Amino acid sequence: MIEGALLVFAAFLLDLLLGDPRRFPHPVRGMGWLAAKLESIFRLSPLPLRISGIAVALLLVGISGAAAWLMIAAASALHPYAGTFVSVLILWSCFATRDLERHALAVLTPLLNGDLVEARRKVSWMVGRDTEGLDTEGVVLAAAESVAENTVDGVTAPMFYAFLFGPVGAVVFKAASTLDSSFGYKNDRYREFGWASARFDDLLNYLPARLTVLAVALGAMAGKMRVFDIFKAVNKGAGLHESPNAGFPEAAFAGALGVRFGGARSYSGVVKHAPMLGVEEEKCSPDTLRSAVGLMQRTAWFFIGGGLAFSVAVDLLIVT
Repeated sequence: MIEGALLVFAAFLLDLLLGDPRRFPHPVRGMGWLAAKLESIFRLSPLPLRISGIAVALLLVGISGAAAWLMIAAASALHPYAGTFVSVLILWSCFATRDLERHALAVLTPLLNGDLVEARRKVSWMVGRDTEGLDTEGVVLAAAESVAENTVDGVTAPMFYAFLFGPVGAVVFKAASTLDSSFGYKNDRYREFGWASARFDDLLNYLPARLTVLAVALGAMAGKMRVFDIFKAVNKGAGLHESPNAGFPEAAFAGALGVRFGGARSYSGVVKHAPMLGVEEEKCSPDTLRSAVGLMQRTAWFFIGGGLAFSVAVDLLIVT
């Protein structure tokens, strides 16, 4: 198991150094394209929408996982090192630590320069809410919440499945995440069609979201942040979130940062109220966003360190 864990670590380091492989065809973009094609096909079928959505979810996950397995198998047939190389490349494409940092810093830079208009534009790439009328605190809040939620989706959850099931496991998770971002909406168009996509993503994120709280606590401890407020915030507010999983990292980050996430936000002009997460209510500032990025990075290091330690422990148990 340790050999596979070392591949995960190598891919993580590659992601930290280079970020997303933008010059190469990205698997997630391919998954998004395939999801759209499958939707257009199955919406023309006589099947009920929920059944069509289940079929699309199964096909996307199956095709994505099979493609990853075939690529590794074909490369390994040429040479074992080629299989290792392809495995690392696939894992690299599943991690988004550096990319998440870049998106957050792209918001932070104009804020520090006093360019609120540009900061609003950059944060609109991270969140689905309306950003045109946000003040500095609103921009920071939106970006910090996105960093917190995506610490699971883009960092710890793909690591979790990579440690357990290798590159194919990480790809299957990314396929589920793509399904949710494509179809997991509670509106008239996707309430039935996207039911399976949303439920599958919820299922796969259940354990990683909760384990991430522990990694956040370790990251907060290393950064001399509010460790005990993390558990207070999670216990008090994580279950209030409309997502069964997103409330855990968001509450943990809010507790560590000493701020409140949630409140009123607008989507296409419709105001919605998210539950308040956190135990303190300090004002969000650019420093809050900088601290959130640092906490995300430390969380990633502690999570991957835990995965490596787990892999070593399993190997030792097998040997003895």
